[in-house]
Amino acid sequence: MLMRSPNLVKMVGANFLCVVLLVEIIVVMSGHSYGANGLSMNYYLTSCPFAEQIVRNTVFRALQADPTLAAGLVRMHFHDCFVEGCDGSVLIDSTNDNTAEKDSLANLSLRGYEVIDAAKEELERMCPGVVSCADIVAMAARDSVFLAGGPLYGIQKGRKDGRRSKVEDTFNLPPPTLNASQLITKFRQHGFSAEEMVALSGAHTLGVARCRSFKNRLSGVDPTLDKDFAKTLSETCSSGDDVELAFDTTRNSFDNLYFNALQRKAGVLTSDQTLYADTRTRGIVNGFALNQATFFRRFQWAMVKMGTLDVKQGSRGEVRRNCHKFN
Repeated sequence: MLMRSPNLVKMVGANFLCVVLLVEIIVVMSGHSYGANGLSMNYYLTSCPFAEQIVRNTVFRALQADPTLAAGLVRMHFHDCFVEGCDGSVLIDSTNDNTAEKDSLANLSLRGYEVIDAAKEELERMCPGVVSCADIVAMAARDSVFLAGGPLYGIQKGRKDGRRSKVEDTFNLPPPTLNASQLITKFRQHGFSAEEMVALSGAHTLGVARCRSFKNRLSGVDPTLDKDFAKTLSETCSSGDDVELAFDTTRNSFDNLYFNALQRKAGVLTSDQTLYADTRTRGIVNGFALNQATFFRRFQWAMVKMGTLDVKQGSRGEVRRNCHKFN
């Protein structure tokens, strides 16, 4: 539960900045400041030294007003990186001659664009043309995880914004009907192990799913679905396809209860419950359900890795002035 006392807001904000700086100092001292992909932990140190703080404060204010946005910002980062890499392509608006990624069926429920816009607007006032929209999305997801009670991880910056955003590219996004074999294959194509895939799936500890995403499980006998939970799904869908159901009992808190739900056969999506049904991933689920600290560590590394997918550098990208359209 997010705090609302002004004094506590200032205290948490100050502590958060100190932790961010400490994480980045440790990474720099350990020799991991610069990556082979051209990204750097201190990329904005001289060109826009308050970039981290501006994004953090923007996300903090947004989550204070609406804690459900944490799930939206994390999901936005995932949907951005799995299509054309982490390049802000999911932010582009469609035009008369191009239907962009955000208008695909898989992206219509994305939320949090206004948070990215607010951060970008302030950054453009402070250091125009410097901080990419892609980096803002990555930082906002990182901050959302931490502010919702999850782990803090340091991320390298320096991503450029891509110049392509097409609805047909979103076929790379894994639909909620995939089984474990299909998920393992899909994530392996992006360089992730089965354990990393399960860890990233743990982001479903935040947020909700709409009936349209899980009603397929109600059309017959599903041996992976708890009978009482099946009634809950059915009752939810009786009110329409857009009715929402939380993935676990703490929809706005980042914890490991998602994995506990899978153990009870109470995973909402097919792609959730299959992680416990399949012997290749069941042990990973059990480990994360047993030890939240282990889940947090694996999630940290998987998110850092995801944030480096096909980053754009040099002439391959740009720093957009407006996140919703190419320069």
